[in-house]
Amino acid sequence: MPQISNRRYTKTHEQLLLSPLFSVLMGLLVTVLVPVLIFWGPDSLWNPDKAQAWAMMAACAALVVSSLWISRTLSAYPGGRSIGLVLPQVAIVYILAALVPMAFRVEVSRYLLGLSGFLAIIWFQVEIIITEKYRRPKLAVVGLGTASDLLGLPYIDVRELSKPDLEGVRYDAVVADFEHLTPEWERFLARCALDRIAVHNARSVFESVTGRVRINRMSENDIGSLLPSRLYESLKVIFDWVLILASLPVTLVIVGIAAILIKLESPGPVLYTQTRMGRGNLPFKIYKLRSMRFDLAAPAQFAGEDDPRITRVGRVIRKYRIDELPQFFNILKGDMSLIGPRPEQPEFAEYFDQKLPFYIYRHVVKPGITGWAQVRQGYAADVDQTREKIEHDFYYIKHCSLFLDIFILLLTIRTMCTGFGAR
Repeated sequence: MPQISNRRYTKTHEQLLLSPLFSVLMGLLVTVLVPVLIFWGPDSLWNPDKAQAWAMMAACAALVVSSLWISRTLSAYPGGRSIGLVLPQVAIVYILAALVPMAFRVEVSRYLLGLSGFLAIIWFQVEIIITEKYRRPKLAVVGLGTASDLLGLPYIDVRELSKPDLEGVRYDAVVADFEHLTPEWERFLARCALDRIAVHNARSVFESVTGRVRINRMSENDIGSLLPSRLYESLKVIFDWVLILASLPVTLVIVGIAAILIKLESPGPVLYTQTRMGRGNLPFKIYKLRSMRFDLAAPAQFAGEDDPRITRVGRVIRKYRIDELPQFFNILKGDMSLIGPRPEQPEFAEYFDQKLPFYIYRHVVKPGITGWAQVRQGYAADVDQTREKIEHDFYYIKHCSLFLDIFILLLTIRTMCTGFGAR
């Protein structure tokens, strides 16, 4: 769904709040001008030395890049509206803004960038809170077919049309299920298009708001879109290796501490392996830190939130996803990726393949340690939740990109901090 236009808002303060230029200028005022005045005084604005000039340019560039990134996140993907994502996004940009000049031996003030980054986090959070009600799309819905599924969804203002007439109300778009329209409604949508009012398919709007792709029926275009490009897959392998190798010193320490605590609490191996289904619907061995009492003969079953088999240490490492860290070895072996649908046990995969249409298509990409379904929904504990989880997986496969992967990593950081969806 395209970004919201400003045509519904005619007041001056509304136009300013939704103006990208105004947002950037105010951001520069708060995050660059204020720190410069604090550190160097007003004279540095007119007669900066070389180091001060480079520092101000780095802070300005970091603010603009952060603004563009956050703006795209807010509009491109469901879940991007959370102010909890501002901190990691801004932190990444400002850390790079400090490291890049160092790589080229250009002197910049890390104190200025640090204060600028801190003020940027505050500025973007305040801006999101203030503009939230203005950025919520207002949609007129033709309540036929699947379009009625949009009623009651969060983040959008939906009004169902009782007759083919907007009655003078301004909407950002009209939404309809194009496969369930009467001639009267078709003529109405044609008039809307002639009046320069956007008309959207209910299916695409549902996907953009919920982050899910319906799996009741697939068209040829849907199936074709489930094939990621070879270039993307190659870049993703490089992306995985770089992140794993960069985080290895910290990861080894965390895994070492967790291994000692697991061994002290209960008998049995620290690591355990389990057969899971990977890309191409082929089995592979997955590695995890043991979070339950050791029972080699235990049957495959869902791990509930209050599962008595989970140990005290296991409850902590599952909550913060520490038990998944040994799967870095699976990634280096080529069985998995950092981002992708979670791999299922063969028994579950066979069962869901019988119950849910197109289930096997989730194996068109490598499984991941974290994924869109995990950060949006958490773990699934029954068939209904698994259906919703697969709808999230299909959204990821249909829209997969490095940008979406980075976004999922940011959501994963939030998930690890909050323990959302842990079982």
